[in-house]
Amino acid sequence: MDRTNWKFGQQNINVLVLAVVYHGVAFPLLFRLLPKFGNSNTNERIELVERYIRLFGSAALDCLTADREFVGERWIKYLNEQQIRYYIRIRENFWVLQPHNGKRVKASWLFANLPLNGCRVNQRIVSLNDQLCYLSASKGKDKDGKPELQIVISFNKPEDALEIYKERWQIETAFRALKTSGFNIENTHLAEIERIEKLFALVMVAFTWAYLVGDYLHRYINPIPIKKHGNKAKSLFKYGLTYIATVLLNAFFQDDIDIFKFLSCT
Repeated sequence: MDRTNWKFGQQNINVLVLAVVYHGVAFPLLFRLLPKFGNSNTNERIELVERYIRLFGSAALDCLTADREFVGERWIKYLNEQQIRYYIRIRENFWVLQPHNGKRVKASWLFANLPLNGCRVNQRIVSLNDQLCYLSASKGKDKDGKPELQIVISFNKPEDALEIYKERWQIETAFRALKTSGFNIENTHLAEIERIEKLFALVMVAFTWAYLVGDYLHRYINPIPIKKHGNKAKSLFKYGLTYIATVLLNAFFQDDIDIFKFLSCT
């Protein structure tokens, strides 16, 4: 779960998004436009999660990852009561209560001697805003090169927290594809909520379409070159988007595949 926003004139476009990660790619699945600027609230997050469960069932929800914006007593309480596995980052200065000794300390204190590039699980359960959870942390460097703790809370299986939390970054990649690195949705001149909702939904479908086309081209037609560092020269999304644009904008292009068949569910 994450939020993306942009501004057109004086209008703030603020979108709360729930995405599913598949093969290292986050596909936006459900969203809600927020008629305000700033963070989402607990009710808005719960509504999005419950809509997902109504559509796909609770068994289809393996776990939820989210950044530091997505904290709060009622929100964590809801996830705990529903037994939804979560991995959510918190700020270093959050206070936690240690039930085993009754001491209240900053979360960062529990990882005070963690070395740079190290990671650790706090084996004892703690209480954060009256909600029980586990803590895991890693220490790296921020954008200025200074040491920075990444503390993640979890419902259970804290040993998996740091590895699974990495998947959260895939939604940032998806947002870039929807915006500056792909569809440039933030350049729309639409300001009415209903029209923006329709456009955002359409772009979500187009994102998936581009990925499917790119994946097929990579597998069966012309594989994407691999660079020296081991990564693909371009993403499957970008590969597919470029191909779709070439087919649609060039009437004389002899395409190797029927790009429209990827829009079918059959």
